[in-house]
Amino acid sequence: MARFPQDQFDELPADLKRVGAHRSPAPRGRGWIYVGWGLAAAAVLTVAGLYGLSRLNPDFQLQLPDFGSPTARPTIDPLPTAEPVTDPDAVPDDLSLAISVFNATAEEGLHNRIGDAIQEAGWPNPVRARASADDVAETVVYYRAADYEGVARGIVALLGAGRVVLSDVYQGAPVTVVIGADLADGAAAE
Repeated sequence: MARFPQDQFDELPADLKRVGAHRSPAPRGRGWIYVGWGLAAAAVLTVAGLYGLSRLNPDFQLQLPDFGSPTARPTIDPLPTAEPVTDPDAVPDDLSLAISVFNATAEEGLHNRIGDAIQEAGWPNPVRARASADDVAETVVYYRAADYEGVARGIVALLGAGRVVLSDVYQGAPVTVVIGADLADGAAAE
């Protein structure tokens, strides 16, 4: 094997700790930079994900801080309301109208009295029952879809009290009357 003479490149200082052919060791603490970048990326992705979720699901709201830029709030027009349908014959047959009446007061038999008044006015004979609560103050007529809003308003007009609410909380009938104290004690339509 041939031996070559030593030159200046073969003599390395003793304090230089070489790794590999021409690399020196990495400076200490460099790993924390990567940890910091990882945490910053995770925070940005979390905030972006929560913001996206708040836009997709109306029940989830994320309140971001206001950074002082004034923005004009859009004016919200009230939703149009349907005219009350007071003539049961004006209801289209394809709606398959059914009505439920629930007594949410302490007065006994009020659901039967209100149900009879609805039936005598020409509406379908309502299903009648006691509600699970007996301390509701205001009568509410729930309707399940926009097609039934006029009917719900007609029932309120017939009873002379109450308000209408679009909700699918009652699945039995598309129109549900929950009788409150405002129709109790002889205040109900007879």
